[in-house]
Amino acid sequence: MTNTTAPTNFSDLGLISPLMARLTELEYQQPTPIQAQVIPSVLAGRDLIAGANTGSGKTAAFALPLLQQIHEDAPLDRRSGKGNYVSGLILVPTRELAKQVADSVKSYAVHFNGAIKTVCVFGGVSVNTQMQALRGGTDILVATPGRLLDLISSNAIKLDKVKTLVLDEADRMLSLGFTEELDAILKLLPSKKQTLLFSATFPEQVKTLTHELLNDPIEVQLQSANASTLVQRVFEVEKGRKTALLAHLIQQHEWRQALIFVNAKNSCEHLADKLYKRGIIAEVFHGDKGQGSRTRILEDFKSGEIDVLIATDIAARGLDIEKLPVVINFDLPRSPSDYMHRIGRSGRAGEVGLALSLIDHEDYHHFTIIEKKNKIRLEREQIEGFEVDEEATAALVAALKPVAPPAGTGKKKKKKAPKNQDVWLRNN
Repeated sequence: MTNTTAPTNFSDLGLISPLMARLTELEYQQPTPIQAQVIPSVLAGRDLIAGANTGSGKTAAFALPLLQQIHEDAPLDRRSGKGNYVSGLILVPTRELAKQVADSVKSYAVHFNGAIKTVCVFGGVSVNTQMQALRGGTDILVATPGRLLDLISSNAIKLDKVKTLVLDEADRMLSLGFTEELDAILKLLPSKKQTLLFSATFPEQVKTLTHELLNDPIEVQLQSANASTLVQRVFEVEKGRKTALLAHLIQQHEWRQALIFVNAKNSCEHLADKLYKRGIIAEVFHGDKGQGSRTRILEDFKSGEIDVLIATDIAARGLDIEKLPVVINFDLPRSPSDYMHRIGRSGRAGEVGLALSLIDHEDYHHFTIIEKKNKIRLEREQIEGFEVDEEATAALVAALKPVAPPAGTGKKKKKKAPKNQDVWLRNN
């Protein structure tokens, strides 16, 4: 993937007046790098693959040209009141992201005065309400794969007239196990269509999907907005003292909007209880929460009414909050790609952010794998008052060391660890 020279003003992107008027109202000053590169390509009808994180402005990058294309096709494709077709299909991995994307699309479409219909469908709520919304078809459908297949099996929607397919957060969609659902959906789409694929990372599954699905795509790979604005730090701590260290950091630095990741639902509740005993009120966010409760929690966290949110990886994608200052890995993520998704919540769109990982001796080897796969090396640090016993830790780490590969596999040269910028973020 390569970078290309791109326009620096929205007026240079070829967008029509209803969209330009809305961007002015929303006080969008200039396009983000991904918007500047993607919008003209989409308007030109090209397939596209883009590497971009949440917070890069990618929703507007595909939503604005999609709205323009549908508006310009309206004289030929205007609904007759019959049929349940869809013109633009946007597939996303989670219900939270589906709602956020649909809300953005509807906001950008304000000056089309209701002429462009957008429907959002996802699981966890009544399917009947969504079926009613789909009567007569829709111009744009934002959907999670599972619920979309449910609606297709009920004849609530057909995909044979889709002109544009958008796969948002493709890597997350595949990592959540939607491969079979995605395959089933793709078989129902016309062979002739425009396809846009957005992904923060490009594991083998995504590369395979790209080769099978896209036709001579334009490739856009931006240097991550996090590269220069996100500071990653790793703190060693004795096993059993993570909670005490976490509480110390939160209280010392008076963080607001701190997002803390754990690996299990019961761990959310357990950690929240332990923090409460230390004078810190934290809300929890996981899959057992009802849709209404999850929506309320996200809104309160965005508005600043909730200072500390403890979440499982269900919140790792689609959580779009401006200027989120700090993300903390209390439990290490299960995969290196999940690490990148987690820390991508902070340091977005040019804002300085902080990503912390708390590791004890049992986490050591797993974190080295995360570093290796993501091509990073981070200094292990210790906080005064929470120092570890170096000799005891070394012995414990050695005892847990994985079995070495058979002799004769060869040794790779160890890369020199890059220096990590020594930045500590305090909230205003």
